[in-house]
Amino acid sequence: MVRVSIRRVRDGQVERLRVWLREANARRDEVLQTFAQEGVRHEQAYLLDTGSGHVLVYAIELEDEEKARAAFAASTLPIDAQHREVMDAAVGEPADAELLYDVNVDE
Repeated sequence: MVRVSIRRVRDGQVERLRVWLREANARRDEVLQTFAQEGVRHEQAYLLDTGSGHVLVYAIELEDEEKARAAFAASTLPIDAQHREVMDAAVGEPADAELLYDVNVDE
């Protein structure tokens, strides 16, 4: 399954978010370890400048969303603790988005 999160980035947190996600990208082996725990196959993050602030679009391909959330919340891996810290500080409320198209062969 694919899940997409579209969230506003808090004022003053854009550069911290950029730095963190670049670092996470460079720590591939650690990320893959978290993927194995969570049942995640792929993640992507896009930063959009809307002219009135930034929005983070985070896409995840995973097996089971609840399993992944529980595994991430319970993880003691350093990279997961850092990810929680940065994301909690940087990412705010959901941005308005209208889903226009959603087709899944498995449904």
